[in-house]
Amino acid sequence: MSAELFQAVSIGDVEQIRQMIAAGVDVNTRDSDGLTLLMLGANAGHLPVVQALLEAGADVNASAAMGWTALTKSIFNADLRHGFFDVAQALVHADADIEAPLNFGIRPLMLAAGYGETAIVDLLLHAGADVLAKNDGGYSALMMAKQKHHVHVINLLHEAEQLAGVGEGSCSSKNAPNSNVITFLKRT
Repeated sequence: MSAELFQAVSIGDVEQIRQMIAAGVDVNTRDSDGLTLLMLGANAGHLPVVQALLEAGADVNASAAMGWTALTKSIFNADLRHGFFDVAQALVHADADIEAPLNFGIRPLMLAAGYGETAIVDLLLHAGADVLAKNDGGYSALMMAKQKHHVHVINLLHEAEQLAGVGEGSCSSKNAPNSNVITFLKRT
C-alpha cells in the first residue's frame, strides 16, 4: 500500500489519497529518504494533495535530513525550476514554521530569495519572517538575492529591512563581506 500511496502523491491523485486516508493510512509516512507525503506533495506543487494531507492531520512541521520541511520543499523544485506559491501559502496558513532552518542555518526566506521566488518572499515577509536573520555564513536573505541579481526580490527585501529599522546609513546586513554589490531599484 505504501508504494501506491507514494505513487498517488507523485501524480497528484487526490481521490486515491483520500481513499487511502479513509482506510487508515498513516499520513506522516516517510519514504526511504525520510521525506513525508506532505513534503513530496509540496515539492510537486500538488495543492489538493497538500490540502487533503493537512486536513487528515499531516505534521506541517515534520523535518527530514538537513532540515527540509514541506514549506521549504514548496519554495523551489529544482527539476521544474520554480516554486509553488499556492502550496507555500496553504502551508503558512496551516502554521508551518517560517523560521525553521535548513542545513547551514538557511531559513525559508533566504531560500526563496536565493531562488528569486518573489511571491513567496512577499508571503513570508507578510507572515513575519525575520528579514534581518543571517545564516551560518553570515548571509541575509537580501545578500542571497543580490548574489543572483533577483531585482524584484532585492527591492522587496530592501524595503522590508528599512521597515525593520536598517536605515540608509547602515550596510550591516546588505552586502556580503568583501563584495561589491549594486542595489537595484524599480522605476516608478
